[in-house]
Amino acid sequence: MSTPNASPTPDRPGCDTPVQLPPVLPPSPCCCDSDPITGLKQLFVDYFQGRGMAAGRDPATRPVFLRLHGVAHGRLVIDPDLPEALKVGVFAQAPEYPVWVRFSADVQPGVPDLKGTTGIAIKLFGVTGPKLLAPDEAATTHDFILQNHDVFFVDTAKDMCEFTCQSLHGNSDDYLKAHPVTQQVLNEMEKVVDSALTTPYWSVLPSCFGEGRFVKYKLEPLSAPAAEAQPDFNDPFYLRADLQARLGKGPARFRFLVQFQTDEHDMPLDAATVRWSETASPPVQLGILELPQQDLGERGQATYGENLAYNPWHALPEHRPVGSIAEARKVVYRASAANRRNVNGVPLAEPAVPRPAQYAPGVDYPAARDTRIVRAAIHPAIGIARVGNSEHDFYLGPQVTEPAPQPLGFYRDATGALKREAAQFRLYGYNAAGEVVRELTSDWADIAWTVHLANRKAAWYQWQIAMDIPEAAETVLPRRNPKVTARDSLVIDAGRQRIAGPNAQPLSCSGQFTGVPVKLGELRTDAHGRLLVLGGHGVSASPAGTPIFIPSDSNSFINADGWYDDTCDGTVEASVNIEGRDIPVEAAWVVTAPPNYAPQLKAERTLYDLLYDLYVEAGWLQAPATVSFADDVYPILQRLTGLQWVNQGFATLFGHNGRYDFENPALLAQLSALPPAGQYDPNAELRRQVFNSFRPPNPADGNQLPWPWLYGDAMTVPAGESPRQNASVSQTQYRILQRWAEGDFAADWDPQRTPPTDIDRVPLADQPAMLDRAALEFCLADAFHPGCELTWPMRHLTLYSKPFRIRMRAPDTPEPDYGPTLDQAAALAAQGPLYAQGPGDLNRWMGLPWQADTAWCRAGYDTAYDPFAPTFWPARVPNHVLAAHDYAVVVDPSQPLARRIEAFSNRTDWNKPLHGNTAGQMEQMVRIFGSMGLLEVRPGVASSPDFPATMMVASYGPDVAPADAASLSDAARAASALKAASAEGLPKAHPKARPLPQGANFDSHDEARSAPLPVRRGKRHGG
Repeated sequence: MSTPNASPTPDRPGCDTPVQLPPVLPPSPCCCDSDPITGLKQLFVDYFQGRGMAAGRDPATRPVFLRLHGVAHGRLVIDPDLPEALKVGVFAQAPEYPVWVRFSADVQPGVPDLKGTTGIAIKLFGVTGPKLLAPDEAATTHDFILQNHDVFFVDTAKDMCEFTCQSLHGNSDDYLKAHPVTQQVLNEMEKVVDSALTTPYWSVLPSCFGEGRFVKYKLEPLSAPAAEAQPDFNDPFYLRADLQARLGKGPARFRFLVQFQTDEHDMPLDAATVRWSETASPPVQLGILELPQQDLGERGQATYGENLAYNPWHALPEHRPVGSIAEARKVVYRASAANRRNVNGVPLAEPAVPRPAQYAPGVDYPAARDTRIVRAAIHPAIGIARVGNSEHDFYLGPQVTEPAPQPLGFYRDATGALKREAAQFRLYGYNAAGEVVRELTSDWADIAWTVHLANRKAAWYQWQIAMDIPEAAETVLPRRNPKVTARDSLVIDAGRQRIAGPNAQPLSCSGQFTGVPVKLGELRTDAHGRLLVLGGHGVSASPAGTPIFIPSDSNSFINADGWYDDTCDGTVEASVNIEGRDIPVEAAWVVTAPPNYAPQLKAERTLYDLLYDLYVEAGWLQAPATVSFADDVYPILQRLTGLQWVNQGFATLFGHNGRYDFENPALLAQLSALPPAGQYDPNAELRRQVFNSFRPPNPADGNQLPWPWLYGDAMTVPAGESPRQNASVSQTQYRILQRWAEGDFAADWDPQRTPPTDIDRVPLADQPAMLDRAALEFCLADAFHPGCELTWPMRHLTLYSKPFRIRMRAPDTPEPDYGPTLDQAAALAAQGPLYAQGPGDLNRWMGLPWQADTAWCRAGYDTAYDPFAPTFWPARVPNHVLAAHDYAVVVDPSQPLARRIEAFSNRTDWNKPLHGNTAGQMEQMVRIFGSMGLLEVRPGVASSPDFPATMMVASYGPDVAPADAASLSDAARAASALKAASAEGLPKAHPKARPLPQGANFDSHDEARSAPLPVRRGKRHGG
């Protein structure tokens, strides 16, 4: 027995008052003086266990040691050469016994395993003879109960009653001050246990051992499978996970020992705090407890063990327990077992035979599922919302990796304004094995959400370059708004906002910027109580009217002092109560970002790809054991073709009927095929050429020719020799491509495959991971210059507590003041800004305002090399798009074929609606961002070799003039790009292109290096 964690309630009955529902606590002193055993029964069974039952705990549980680590079958093998003096009771009847063992902890629901008392209960089967608990029954079981500390924290039943009563009445501190030994033992019991299989156990209380002898029992670990990793003490159920993992790998063995009382004074029978010296009386081995390799998740195994009742009085008379606490256990354990089994509909009698280890050999039954929810987690772990200028309308962000295209006009409201993209968060309940039991909605649980949004951009440091690359070694970042001394006035903090229940009224999340109110977003819930986080309306402004861009300061174009925007990020937390039980919940994070102007397209390397690779390289996740062409290779190739709708250069090589159209069925048939084993592979060289066309993750130089044609974190104009001049696929993606090129992949391509287009069509077990992935699949990883949604800190492992979970800084822990400037050493320091995060800490590294950066993240800055490529972020911010009037020509069968092909090949400059000089275009983007071209999927030309069956066409809102939505010729577009490059105040190197720092030294390479595929040749430009 131990002390439950409970709170006192008023109007408590006396000892003779029958228990009521809901149970109430007996008044102090709880009958401890007159009848401590009755008092303990009232405290533990009537009050504590009864309170859980009254709250609806299902199934009903034990009052103590209710945390189950696992139930295992095995055998107790008695040593064959025991001396006659040790052949007593069960140790004399048989050479071995089948056993069922329950590993548990004395912690309450919601409390983690760490420092809880670990227990083991052993039920032997096949023990004949009358038992103490029911001498008239023919039960053939015998129980031993032990825990992982060798003494108890009180001496007698009276002490136990008084301590428990005082604790439940809130007087434990006074009791412990008066009983220092109890305090000392309780402190000693709070020890960290790595594994339930590697800790020793003691019976704590003495028992008879035949006539006139008294003993205590001990289990000593002998052997167990090694752990695969160090215990994850952050997992509240780590002992269960460890036990299941170890016994799943191999057997475990314990020595079963007995320690004799050799001194009545030093080894008392009713003073449980007194330690029996193992030096004075060394324990003697009686046998070996063996637990074979097994799956603790075997169907019905845990339920079977939970339904068993363990009591030290299920014993032969030769092993009678001794002492007042043992007498109390007899009453309390029997009463609580009867309560629990009656409520759960389980027979009260002891089982006659053990459950077979394999209940039906040869029959393949479905695997059992533990449906008891012990923890919950919010998914997606990082949710993405996006701003829009629609006053009320919104839509849900992607929840699957291949969402269905939306109908024409879906992304705009009736006025033509851009809808906001909401991040929906769901809760999933997990059992102790980490399996998803169900989604938790307001139909299943009481759920309350707490969200804390903030925008800290204006109070942070400037963005100039990704601070974790070699090119930033000499960079020193000044603060934005350095002259503002009241730094908190620059932080837009909405504070912690709580929302609960289904269809809750919208809750605004607002703060202030230098005293000006700013709305960062709002919270809602749907009909099932799921959380919706909506971002702001894309409002960016300068209350003082300061310019957005200063021509003499190229860094000012995304560091506009005096400006704010309404993007943000922050924490998403939830409280969950299921039938009276509080369930621990893993928190999540939300980021509100700029709009996604190409919602069906993905970058070549998404933010998900980046993080997945980060975790694989760190050993947190495993790369695919088998490379699937459909799931692993095809997405990497197809994304290049997808970019045909947002960039003219990609359209030429990878677009429809291009040399590398990775949506061409004939090409896909070659790339996805494998010959029978041992036969010639006619496609091996094609695969090799495609693989060799990709830029490796760690290139040697700044060669712009390899794929993908995307700028990198250290791009310069003209192109320099930095290996970071251009982006690459991730190391994991590159290895996938390499294995594919070598023929090491599953040829599983099915042109008719239909991935789920709705999260509710995804199997329950896969939904959390799908939500985590889908949110990040439509975010960018390249280039972090600085990026669209998030930037370079995301690639640092210190930012995470586990895969996809941002490491949260405690609300009462302020972040250090890093001073007026930030250099690379400070930015990357341990425990620095890349460690635990608070609301607004991810978004603060981004451009301010975001519209200035988005207006200028273009393509082909070096027009002498290529006016279309490389490019920055076309999957989110297009460069060249198919305009509506060109699309109308393409799908018009009355038009000449040559005219239709010309219209299809033509692309409109996405930035055409932005006019004027640099500052003018940026400020115009602030005003009309909601009307900029948004790509929508429209029907193409079916069954035509000249055109695709579906197309992506740009649509514009009311703030873009019809003439600005019309296309330009290639020549006019190139001239427009050159004109933009020489706009007022622009330095020779465009603001997006950071020049090489002084003193930078890079190895030179041969400029005559040829392209991996002969499609684009031209002189390379050095730094």
